[in-house]
Amino acid sequence: MGLFYTKFRVNPLLKCSFWMLLIFSVVACNHKDRSPHGKVFRYNESKGITSLDPVYARTMPSIWPVSQLFCGLVQLDSKLYIQPLVAKSWRVSDNGLVYTFILRNDVTFHDNPCFKDGSGRQVVASDFVFSYRRLASPFVASPGSWVLSKVDTLNNGQPNVVALSDTTLVIRLKEPFPAFLGLLAVPYFAVVPQEAVTAYGKEFGRNPVGCGPFMLKTWRDGEKLVFVKNPRYFEKDSLGQSLPYLDAIAVNFITDKQSEFMAFILGNLDFISGVSKASKDELLTRTGSLNPKYSNRIMLLTGPYLNTEYLGFLVDAELSKGSPVLSREYRRAIAYGFDRQRMIAYLRNGLGFPAESGFIPMGLPPFSNSLKGFYYCPDSTLSILSRMGYSNGTGLPPITLTTTDDYLDICEFIQHELSKLGVKINVEVVTGASYRQSVADSRLPMFRGSWIADYADAESFLSLFYSGNHSPYGPNYTHFKNRKFDDLYAQSLKQVVLGDRLKLYRQMDSLVLAECPVIPLFYDKVVRFVRTGVVGMDPNPMNIPIFKYVDIK
Repeated sequence: MGLFYTKFRVNPLLKCSFWMLLIFSVVACNHKDRSPHGKVFRYNESKGITSLDPVYARTMPSIWPVSQLFCGLVQLDSKLYIQPLVAKSWRVSDNGLVYTFILRNDVTFHDNPCFKDGSGRQVVASDFVFSYRRLASPFVASPGSWVLSKVDTLNNGQPNVVALSDTTLVIRLKEPFPAFLGLLAVPYFAVVPQEAVTAYGKEFGRNPVGCGPFMLKTWRDGEKLVFVKNPRYFEKDSLGQSLPYLDAIAVNFITDKQSEFMAFILGNLDFISGVSKASKDELLTRTGSLNPKYSNRIMLLTGPYLNTEYLGFLVDAELSKGSPVLSREYRRAIAYGFDRQRMIAYLRNGLGFPAESGFIPMGLPPFSNSLKGFYYCPDSTLSILSRMGYSNGTGLPPITLTTTDDYLDICEFIQHELSKLGVKINVEVVTGASYRQSVADSRLPMFRGSWIADYADAESFLSLFYSGNHSPYGPNYTHFKNRKFDDLYAQSLKQVVLGDRLKLYRQMDSLVLAECPVIPLFYDKVVRFVRTGVVGMDPNPMNIPIFKYVDIK
């Protein structure tokens, strides 16, 4: 049912009058001349923001604003290719252990009272040394300190990061890790000035000073956060125009999703991310298209998101003793037994891509539709079961699929589809905390899982199947172990050339499909609703808005 029937029935005449009033309000609140302060872009953060310190930028609510205030050595473009930022060039040694960066000499920190004359000084290589040592400090206790795990350490225990001059920075790794360059684009690696950290101490997260395209103007807890254009920002567009185009960004903190939706419809927000229950039926058709009545004032923008939803199986002979999940053929029978196309169409309004290729998601090299994975083929399921001695599922023991409440519909769909083929699945719903702990402790023979990329390299996904990463010490929650896969994984870590590495990634992805420790369900989608007149909001697979390219026409 539509939005107005979710809790109570509304008189049709009243409903019509309401929408007439709403449309009038929207027209009255259009973009044109709406702000005396220039081009102000407005969005909402329903979960709130507690800190703008990049060393604590662990979740999207903090990653989004931090990415506008701070810069690192490199950045990712919309296709996830690595591009220069503060570093204008770099070279990697033949053995893949030494990264040498040449920095720009025109990058300055934001103007701030922490500097002697209040004017932001030049960013130099020693600032990165300070920032990375701070990231590694146990006193700071950053949840992102793991990004330095591949970096070598000096005799004093500090990261082996050395400033050879103001514009030359050298980072040495313990072992080759080709994904490291892409990893440097995450906000944890942002550069911060020692003067600001010293001046504000533990309050630096409330008084952020970076060198990004925007800088903090106002922050009122639970009310509003305002960033203004950094007039000294160093990047220009392809036509030579200075970035950013916007004069300011205003972030609201509306906690209720329905109120957020109404603020957007009324023209008080320029963009909302994702689809909530409060807005889905009103904004979208059943096929996942934009409701035609909004086509003249709202744009629906979608694209791949680096998240694979899957079914995982604990393929550890000791921990899953006696369970059918230890049989590869049993897992393959399940994989062919449900219709991903229909699942996405009916349960997700088409907002996802059926995972009929490998585990590596759409949008991330080396994803290719040419890699043929599992698809709906009930005859294959029945044939496999028959070969196993379970004709039409007769005698096949039941298995429990554990999930959380937000994916119950997906799991019940799979349960229903497989039951028609004789595969008995019980669905168990647990709390998020209990689920995460049970998966990490290898207590679930079958579970519904999600894997979102920490960084834009397929190694982030393939690391789930390396035997050296068995949980609870790593992300291999299935305890998959395969010598050929491990050899390919080890080889990939030595390949500095991306093309050579991608070939190995394809082989590993194919091997995972063949052995089936997981069954890919769907690849997620970035979904953005943007008001007409706003340009530059095209989604990227990391789902991090790059507001320096956004403009309001």
